[in-house]
Amino acid sequence: MKIFKAFKNDSWIKPFLGKYRNSLFWALILGVSTFFCAGALMFNSGYLISRSASLPENILLVYVPIVLTRAFGISRPVFKYLERLTSHNWVLKLTSELRLKLYKVLEKDAAFFKNDYQTGNILGLLSEDINHIQNLYLRTVFPTVIAWLLYIFIVVALGYFSLWFALVMLLLFAVLLILLPLWSIVVNGVRQEKQKQMRHQLYTELTDNVLGISDWIFSQRSLSYARRHEDFERKLQETTQKIKNFNHKRDFLAQLVFCLIAIALLIWTSGYFPGNHGGQANWIAAFVLAIFPLIDAFAPLSDAAQETNVYQDSIVRLNQLQDGRKEQLSSLRPALKVTAPFTVEIKHLDFHYADSNKQIIKGLDLKIVNGEKIAILGRSGSGKSTLASLIRGDLRPSGGIVSLNHKKTYLFGDTISDYIGVIHQAPYLFNTTIRNNLSIGNEKASEQDLWDVLDRVGLKKMILDLPEKMDTLVDEAGLRFSGGERHRLALARILLKNVPIIILDEPTVSLDPVTEQKLIETFITELQGKTLIWITHHLQGLSLMDQVIFLEDGKLQMSGNPQELVQSNGHYRKLLAIDQGL
Repeated sequence: MKIFKAFKNDSWIKPFLGKYRNSLFWALILGVSTFFCAGALMFNSGYLISRSASLPENILLVYVPIVLTRAFGISRPVFKYLERLTSHNWVLKLTSELRLKLYKVLEKDAAFFKNDYQTGNILGLLSEDINHIQNLYLRTVFPTVIAWLLYIFIVVALGYFSLWFALVMLLLFAVLLILLPLWSIVVNGVRQEKQKQMRHQLYTELTDNVLGISDWIFSQRSLSYARRHEDFERKLQETTQKIKNFNHKRDFLAQLVFCLIAIALLIWTSGYFPGNHGGQANWIAAFVLAIFPLIDAFAPLSDAAQETNVYQDSIVRLNQLQDGRKEQLSSLRPALKVTAPFTVEIKHLDFHYADSNKQIIKGLDLKIVNGEKIAILGRSGSGKSTLASLIRGDLRPSGGIVSLNHKKTYLFGDTISDYIGVIHQAPYLFNTTIRNNLSIGNEKASEQDLWDVLDRVGLKKMILDLPEKMDTLVDEAGLRFSGGERHRLALARILLKNVPIIILDEPTVSLDPVTEQKLIETFITELQGKTLIWITHHLQGLSLMDQVIFLEDGKLQMSGNPQELVQSNGHYRKLLAIDQGL
């Protein structure tokens, strides 16, 4: 099985098995004791009822079964409680240390994970994988080991009375313990893998499209997306229903096997324990009733086995974290430095996340020369923001090259911020003074420098009107400022930093048309002479750009000067008309 292969080279789970082996041992013993007491309770109860119905000559003949019934009746819930307490305590110790280890890895190496995982998948790694490990033990390992121990005990105990009947039970219980679980893995394993991939794709696309809902509305394709989403949901539900239907059929077969076991016990006890005055009936009831509590031990095994298809990926992902980091560290070099003029060059660029086969950028070629103003258009999911991250070196290409003055951008490390600045959709302002928020751009900036840059971005008058001027505290995330004011403060930081290349990642997406136009004009005026890379889905202000490119599914579909595109490209004219509401 794949789960055993995943465990073979595991460095996350196995070290803790030895560390907490005593708790693991007692959890299994208590689990077996719980089912033993349940079976023994029914065995004694069946014998006691039958023996009492046959009018025993002396009450002492049923005194021992009475005492044992009471003892097993009390022991069963006690052992069950202790087993749950011990097993959950063991699992919680294990998972708490795994979470601590995972958070330490993520905290130390967060910069590397964005190359391999999308945001939604990192969240999934944090929220699901450790929980899967927890369920692996509580819902698969513990029940399976306990069932095997009971299986051995039952066969050995029946072998004491009858070897041939023990062999019959060996085969019947093997159907429940081996055949049905393997059948579940083979048949439902493929469906579960398909279900998992569909859920992964659905979650990723839903996240991307919710974040870019304005693109869908702008392109007038919201109904198209809704239909596409509903169709995908329908296919996922069909796969899920097939899994449920198979489980119902398999569970029905399991119940038939239990029925055969009960009938076999009925026939065997009728012949093996003959006697008068109800002696035969006493043992028939005892043995047959004892089998019913064991249904709870063997029935869940098929579900437990097929769930290993889910758990194995979590184990593999956890073990790949540090391996992937070592590979990336080995390829990194000391931070690079380059001098003006600055040229960004993209050659045969391909990109996909390591945990996904979806190609986000495909064979892209682009050159951005010093001082050029370029706009990158495209709907949500077309690769615009990914391209910006690749240009800034936040992501490493899967193929091809992204370079700044012939040096790969991902090799610059933190020094890339000396060359490329970014203004995002929602610039973040820290819960400190306006002065400190500005000084992030240049800690050596003087008081006059700060006032000058505020004047350049059109905020000087507003700041002067505040009671404490630049010493006014900014609320967390800058919520006391409007969207346009937050973008102007972000621009002030960039101007203080004085980087030669600026990426504007849809900074006007949430602004009203008047504020948007004023902000665009401020950007163009104050960033004159710098290389400007503007990611947008609006066409407002594009006439001020030197070059416009349009991405579709990670490929370059259209490029050229905006004035030339208006004259020669019908698709561009159509987009322009839609943007203007014509």
